[in-house]
Amino acid sequence: MTAMKHLDDLPQRHRNHDLEAAAVQAFDALLVQSEDLIPQGRDVSDYGTDVQVEVIDRARTTNVRIHVQLKGTDAALNADGSVSVTVSRATLNYLLAQPYSVFVCYHRPTDSLRIRSADAVVRKYEHGGRRWTHQASLTVSFTETLTVDRLRSLAGLARSGAAAARDARFAQTAAEPEAVATLIRAAPPHLHVPDEPRAAITLLQRLFESGRSDAAISAAFDRFRTVLGPEHDALAYAYMAEINLGMDGLGAHTDRIVAAVDFLVARIDGGHFGPTGLRYCIGNAYSALNRNQESAAAFDAALAGWSPDEGDDLRAQILKNLGDAHAGLGDSARAVTLYRDALRLAPYLAEAHHALGRHAMREGDYAAALAHFDQVVFPDGPQRRRSSVPSWRVNVLFNLADGKAAFREIFGLLGDAADAGWVWNWSAQQVSLFGRANDENARLSLPFWDRYLKANPGCPGGTRERLLNILYLRQGEAYDGPDYAAFKTQFEEGVLLLQDETAAYLWDRLGHWAEDEDDHGEAEHCFRRAHDLAGGDYGYCLGSTLLQLDRPAEALPLLLEQAERLQPDDKSWCQVATAYTDLGRDAEAAAAYEKAIALNPDGAGAWFDLGGLHWNAQRAAEAVAIWTEAMDRFPHHALADRLRTDLPAIFGEPADPATLGGRPPRKQPCR
Repeated sequence: MTAMKHLDDLPQRHRNHDLEAAAVQAFDALLVQSEDLIPQGRDVSDYGTDVQVEVIDRARTTNVRIHVQLKGTDAALNADGSVSVTVSRATLNYLLAQPYSVFVCYHRPTDSLRIRSADAVVRKYEHGGRRWTHQASLTVSFTETLTVDRLRSLAGLARSGAAAARDARFAQTAAEPEAVATLIRAAPPHLHVPDEPRAAITLLQRLFESGRSDAAISAAFDRFRTVLGPEHDALAYAYMAEINLGMDGLGAHTDRIVAAVDFLVARIDGGHFGPTGLRYCIGNAYSALNRNQESAAAFDAALAGWSPDEGDDLRAQILKNLGDAHAGLGDSARAVTLYRDALRLAPYLAEAHHALGRHAMREGDYAAALAHFDQVVFPDGPQRRRSSVPSWRVNVLFNLADGKAAFREIFGLLGDAADAGWVWNWSAQQVSLFGRANDENARLSLPFWDRYLKANPGCPGGTRERLLNILYLRQGEAYDGPDYAAFKTQFEEGVLLLQDETAAYLWDRLGHWAEDEDDHGEAEHCFRRAHDLAGGDYGYCLGSTLLQLDRPAEALPLLLEQAERLQPDDKSWCQVATAYTDLGRDAEAAAAYEKAIALNPDGAGAWFDLGGLHWNAQRAAEAVAIWTEAMDRFPHHALADRLRTDLPAIFGEPADPATLGGRPPRKQPCR
């Protein structure tokens, strides 16, 4: 038998194997108790991850995985009660590829599991000022015991973070390619919330105090609540971010603002935040919910509890927001008093100047509005708030007839248009309202509409306004734009984008341009297009132009429709009379003139034309009677002077026989 002892030379089981097995067994036992995580097996090749565990959400699998590196040690506890193990830096790097990866250490002497996130290890070395990135190994210190509750928090954090990343990825995938850039700009940054409460609190506080991260905090709200727990005082920063968004009209989580009221009320009598500041925040929450009566009560309570050591700036802000509450309740006089009280305490309070500027606009005091808006500077907060000041200044400057300054503000605003879609809409609205108030505005409008149509190609409204501006400008003496032929080419391309009524109006305006060019054939084409599109009143200009083209038979039905139904005024009946005259239907022409005179006895043209009609028909007595009355009514009219010259025997002045006879000139088409 002694000859067989060499067969007992077998591989030894290293004591570390027992330790690793004990670590796996302890971790698996804890997972069995968890309702939030299940094991998905050990990695076949252990390059840094020993175990992957999957997050369970209300008994549903999620495919959200947490990577775990298991360690075990028999070493004694450190003086501070922590446990330390050495890991390779490569292992840490491997874990960092997946969010919320953790080291779990089994301490056999105390039969306990400890946890430390890979992020926390990096944070320790980075913030410790040590040059660690070239070290082969690192020390991981474990101070936190791993419990079922800690697993639940880790699972919730991983699930929320994965859902946010998935939703952003889905939105980009589903969006049309041309919309992706806008989508990315509008989306808040994806915030990685640390899994350690102390680090999460520091991050949350710093983000809130920066004044520009409310949207990012809101997007990560559930992750902060998971790490901190629903009752942690520091969660107030997340609630206040939701309130700020609601105050700026950007809040989509009304339920969180409602919950914020209860959360903050519960902390008025103690905790990290002072009661005055909390009541101020509660008032803001009610304001965001448009519950102005409760908002005013909260602000009144804040003012009652304010003490001088809290500073005038806080009191001024409370007064200003109390003014907003009273404005919401319809008491604008009280609101204005409060805004002014706020400015006495804080002369440069932007929000108070902004509110008084808006009030002055509503009162029509644009000079006062501009003085207030010029004092407004919003260095922090959302882009929408910062852009609101120049947007209101645009309207004020237009109303003060300072078009150059208004357009400077507009072109400055356009720098934010890529991130704020309302900028184009607001600017277009203002330019539409004021762009043809005078020649200067109209000239400055054209480059705006060119930029607008480049950013919004094919927009019917922008196309309409651009064409109308050129049509407006061409009536001025200093017009230096395209001639009729060149403009018509642009016109015919743009008018195809417009609805019938809008297109009809533009064709009508173009027809008047052709009329001014004495091209009545072209004018007829334009007016006919307008009439074909919209009918109605556009028949007047078409009928008048047909008279100019000596086509009274075509003109008469159009003009009768105007006179009898659509525009029953003296001008329409005069045009009908002209058509009847050209057709040789004198009796009907006379009746039409008489209707014109009945409608407007002060219309000189109808009187003189009616007399001319009788004179040309050899009814001298009727003509003289009508002309005599016309000359009594309109003694200084040019046709009265002509009659005195042409008919001296009747009207008492020398005659030129060559001028006798003939009706007065045909009335030109009315505009």
